[in-house]
Amino acid sequence: MSNEQTAIKATYFSIIGNTCLAIIKGLAGFFGNSYALIADAIESTTDIFSSLLVLFGIKYSNKPADDNHPYGHGRAEPLVTFLVVGFLITSATIIAYESILNIQTPHDLPKSWTLFILGAIIMWKEYSFRIVMKRSKQTNSSSLKADAWHHRSDAITSVAAFVGITIALVLGKGYESADDWAALFASGFILYNSYLIFRPALGEIMDEHLYDDLIEDIRRVSHQVDGIIDTEKCFIRKSGMKYHVDLHARVDATISVKEGHDLAHLLKDTLRSEIPELGHVLIHVEPN
Repeated sequence: MSNEQTAIKATYFSIIGNTCLAIIKGLAGFFGNSYALIADAIESTTDIFSSLLVLFGIKYSNKPADDNHPYGHGRAEPLVTFLVVGFLITSATIIAYESILNIQTPHDLPKSWTLFILGAIIMWKEYSFRIVMKRSKQTNSSSLKADAWHHRSDAITSVAAFVGITIALVLGKGYESADDWAALFASGFILYNSYLIFRPALGEIMDEHLYDDLIEDIRRVSHQVDGIIDTEKCFIRKSGMKYHVDLHARVDATISVKEGHDLAHLLKDTLRSEIPELGHVLIHVEPN
C-alpha cells in the first residue's frame, strides 16, 4: 500500500469515527444534562470537517508534477493544516464562550450515566490518536499528524468532562458548574494543541532546517556508492509526503565530465531507492 493510500485510509477512519462520536456525544450531552459532553460533540463535529479538509489536502498534494508545479503539489498539505488549526481555534472559542455563559446560569446536575459514555469515548479517542499518529509517521504527512492531534485533544476534553461531571455528582448541589469549568479547561487545551500543530506546518512552509536524522541517512547511503569520496552541503525541504534534497558530493577531480555526470545519476538513483520518501534529488559534483 502506498503512502497516499495509507493516509487516505486513516483519514476515512477519522471521518467515520468522528461522525459517530459527534452524534453519541450530542445526544448524551442533551439528555444527560452535560454541557461538557455537548462541548465535546461540537469539537467532534468540527473534526469531521477538518478531516474532510485533510482528505482533500492529501489527495491534492499527491497530484503529479506539471509545468506550473515542477516540484509537485505537496505544499498544499501544510496549507490544509493551517485550515485545520483554524477549525480547532474556532471550536475552542465557541466552547469557551458557551462554558462561561453556562457557569453564570443555574442548571441541574448532569446524569451519572454520562460517565460511562465518557469512559468509552476516552478509550476510543486515545486508540484513534495512536492509530492515526502511527500512519502520519509512516507517510510523513503533516496534515495527518494534525488529524491525529484532533483525536488526542478530543480524548483530553473527554477526560476533563469526566472529571467535571464526577466532581458535580460527588459534591452535589452548588457544584453543578464543575461540568462547565471542565469544558472551559478543555477549550484552553485545544488552543494549546492548535499551536503544537501549527508550528511544524509553519516550519515546513518556511523550509526550516528540521531534518538532521534524514541528512545523516543520506550521507550514510552516499558513502556506500563507489566513486563518492565524501559529501558536503545537504539541504532538505519537505513538500507533502516527500523530501526534496540538494546534495554536494565530492568525487575524483581527474575523472571526465561524463563520468562525473553518470556518478551523480548513480548517487541520485541509489538515494531514491534506499530512502523511498525522497522526491527530487539534485546532486552537485565537487572535485576532490
